[in-house]
Amino acid sequence: MFTGIITDIGRIVSIDDRNGRAMTIETALPLAEIPIGGSIATSGICFTAVEKDENWFSVVASGATLDVTTAGRWQVGDSVNLERSLRIGDELGGHIVFGHVDTIGVVTALEPVSESHRLEIEIPSSLASLVAVKGSIAVDGISLTVNEAGSDRFAVNIIPHTFAETNLGDRKPGDAVNIEVDMLARYVARQMTMKLEQHP
Repeated sequence: MFTGIITDIGRIVSIDDRNGRAMTIETALPLAEIPIGGSIATSGICFTAVEKDENWFSVVASGATLDVTTAGRWQVGDSVNLERSLRIGDELGGHIVFGHVDTIGVVTALEPVSESHRLEIEIPSSLASLVAVKGSIAVDGISLTVNEAGSDRFAVNIIPHTFAETNLGDRKPGDAVNIEVDMLARYVARQMTMKLEQHP
């Protein structure tokens, strides 16, 4: 479990596609505090650290993960947003993020607005009902607040701190990003569906 507050921008230093997709990521996270088998959100994907040293850790992406995330598109040198798993007593500064990516979104606009940036992302229309204005959403693992919501896209405002402390500065229109909708929205939608099925 995570909060969507990014604490480091890592960099992919090696990729091995011979058995799944093994990736080694350079980071300034306090890896001495993170055990082998510990969870690290990597651009929104909950990965297990299978190897580590002082300044790098390795993960393996399964076929199922590659099917629904952007991990299969990553290349050596790419930057990734990193967050270690939430510990009891930690401040919950963003919202509860599970690292279970729902879909790949596509950046349709990233433009400065005053000191901030407006980021617009296209998503499958099947997820649109789970995205609401003033609701929470995770984009590449970043906890953000929805400012606009349409039938197949949404927009968020990126404050200068978030823009500087994440890899959003590398994004451009056409780029793919990992999207996780708010878990509360998923549960409410499921309850509504069940009520309709029971009382058509």
